[in-house]
Amino acid sequence: MKQGKIRRIGIVAGEASGDLLGSHLVKALREKLPDAQFVGIAGPKMLAAGVVSHYPMEKLAVMGYVEVLKRYFEIVGIRRKLMAYFKSNPPDLFIGVDAPDFNLDLERALKEAGIPTVHYVSPSIWAWRGERIHKIGKSCSKILTLFPFEPVLYEQAGIDAAYVGHPLADLIPESPDKTAMRRHMKLPLEARIFAFLPGSRQSELRHLADIFIRTAMLIREKWSDARFLVPLSSRETRTQFEEAIYRNGAEEMPFTLLFGHAVDAMIAADIVLVASGTATLEAALLKKPMVITYKVAPLTYRLMKRRHYQPYVGLPNILAGKFVVPELLQDDATPENLAQALLNLMQDATVIPKLEALFSKIQFSLKQNTAEKASMAILPLLMNP
Repeated sequence: MKQGKIRRIGIVAGEASGDLLGSHLVKALREKLPDAQFVGIAGPKMLAAGVVSHYPMEKLAVMGYVEVLKRYFEIVGIRRKLMAYFKSNPPDLFIGVDAPDFNLDLERALKEAGIPTVHYVSPSIWAWRGERIHKIGKSCSKILTLFPFEPVLYEQAGIDAAYVGHPLADLIPESPDKTAMRRHMKLPLEARIFAFLPGSRQSELRHLADIFIRTAMLIREKWSDARFLVPLSSRETRTQFEEAIYRNGAEEMPFTLLFGHAVDAMIAADIVLVASGTATLEAALLKKPMVITYKVAPLTYRLMKRRHYQPYVGLPNILAGKFVVPELLQDDATPENLAQALLNLMQDATVIPKLEALFSKIQFSLKQNTAEKASMAILPLLMNP
C-alpha cells in the first residue's frame, strides 16, 4: 500500500446489530489506516468511532415486507441519493454492513462503477431466499461471513468469501457472573429475574410490547417475587413500552426499563424472553435459557414462512441444527403460551446445564477475533493505488 494516501471508505449499517459490527470494524481498520475517512450511514456506535453519517440509521431500521412498503419511497430515495454521492465522490472501498435489502443494490451499482465492495454479514441464504446468492455475487467483491458453515456455499457459486467469526463471541465473557451483576444493579440476589428483550426497532415494539407486558403479568400471578428487566435501544422504543404499560394497567408491575445494557440485563437474569434476532445469539453466548418469539404483520409472516427452508428461526437453534430452546412465533406468540414456556424452563432443573454446555461449544466455534480478521480480509481490496 502506498504511504501517504488517505483512504476513503464508504460504509452503511441499517440497524443496531450492524452498528455494533461496523464500529468494531472501523476501529480495527483505523489501527492499520490511521488517516482513513469513513462516510455513509451510521448509528451511535459507528458515529462514536468517527463515521460521518449522511442519514439517521433509524430511517433504515424497518422489518418485514408490509412495514418496508409503508416507507418504500423514503428508503429508495435515500439509497438513490447515497448512490449518486458515492459515484461523484468515489471511495476506495464500500462496505455494506448487513441490511442486504438496502445494501446489495447499492453495492451492485458501485461495483459496476468500478468501486470495490464488501458485504459484511452473509444474508441467511441457508435459511430462506437462497436465490439471493446470485445477486450477492453481482453486488460484492467479497463477502465476510459470521458463521463457519457459510463460506462453502459462496465458494461453490464462485464468490470470494471469508469466515471471520462473530464479534459477540469475542466480547461476551465465557463465564458471566450473575451474582456480581445483580449486586452491581442493586437487584435482590434470590428473586426470580427475567430479562425481556422485545427488539430494537419501533416496528417490533408495536407488535410485541403489549404481549410482553401481559406475559409478565401472568408470571407475576404465579411468582410474586418475579422481576423484569427490559433493555430498550432508544428513547422512542422506551416511550412505546411505557405507553404499553399504561395501556395494560401494569403501572404497579416491577419492570426496570434500561437504556441499552441488554447484556447486563441478561447476565443478571435467570431466564430470557427475546425477540428473534441477534439478541438470541447474545443470550446463547451468555449461557442463558430462553424463549424466542416474534410477531410481524400477517401478510409479512405468510410471505416469509412460504420462503423459509428450516423449521426454526432463532440463531441458537440454527447453530445447533435442532430445537434446543422454544420458539413461539406469530399466532403462537400469546401471553399465555409465552408465560407457560418461561415457567416450564424456570422449573426444569435438568435443562440448564445441558444448554450451558451446548452454548459454550457455540461460543468456542464463533470466537475468532472478528474485527481483526475482518479488517485483514478487507485490506487486500485497498492495496491498489
